[in-house]
Amino acid sequence: MRIGVLLLPADPWAQTVARARHIEELGYAHLWTYDHLSWRRYRDEPWHATIPWLTGVAAATERIRLGTMVTSPNFRHPVTLGKDVMTLDHICGGRLTIGVGAGGTGFDATVLGNVAPTARERTARFAEFVEVLDGVLRSREYTFRGSFYAADEARMIPGCVQRPRVPLAVAATGPKSLRLAARFGDAWVTTGEPNATDRSGAAIEAAVRRQGALLDEQCAAIGRDPASLQRIIVTGDTEERPLASVAAFEDFVGRYERLGFTDVVVHDPRPGDPVLTDDPAIIDAIATLNRT
Repeated sequence: MRIGVLLLPADPWAQTVARARHIEELGYAHLWTYDHLSWRRYRDEPWHATIPWLTGVAAATERIRLGTMVTSPNFRHPVTLGKDVMTLDHICGGRLTIGVGAGGTGFDATVLGNVAPTARERTARFAEFVEVLDGVLRSREYTFRGSFYAADEARMIPGCVQRPRVPLAVAATGPKSLRLAARFGDAWVTTGEPNATDRSGAAIEAAVRRQGALLDEQCAAIGRDPASLQRIIVTGDTEERPLASVAAFEDFVGRYERLGFTDVVVHDPRPGDPVLTDDPAIIDAIATLNRT
């Protein structure tokens, strides 16, 4: 099981660099950040832009993989995103993974003056977003016209360092998004059932088990080996606290490893945050459990 850490892009830059380097020195496999313009309880707090943030972290580190958890169509166009991704892949020397998701109904959904899309519209938009991002990153020249996006001879030169393109980690919980993960994903990302009222560890695990079975079915339908997808579980705002102790984390990792997951991503605890309340020292304590 590979273990990664998610840092919020909310700290002074010197502090961010020191933390990123420390996480790399501890031997973690990957380091992620959110891709939002503002987020939840940090709406009126410092919050930095994702691509420049990752560019700076790429320059400050050498080995650890980097990524977004996750980028959405709420304020991104896949052609301009693709150019940023290609460039960042060169800056970091091929250490980049782009997590992508459908986007929610939060601040990012309306910040550009748009009416927040319905769930059906978000799903349809996400399908085009992933298809175009995949196409533009694979192609020297790419043309597409759909209901939400268009590209006219979009150039992607010199192309990504990683071939055939930067890996995509597709966040998916329902049948349509899991179909996208099966078709385009190098990895599948889940946090469980995001809108469920039952946020217990048992309920999340049951939801993830159902999602994994459906992903296997979607892979079989297109002739893909389900084992060819990495599977990433992101710990988050649930009743279970896997970072409460080393023993709790070992138990969490063991259970999800048995479910076929290859990677776990934990949030870096933040003093003063009402949700990410675990002791920051736990990140040092569980580092030895990382198995790359």
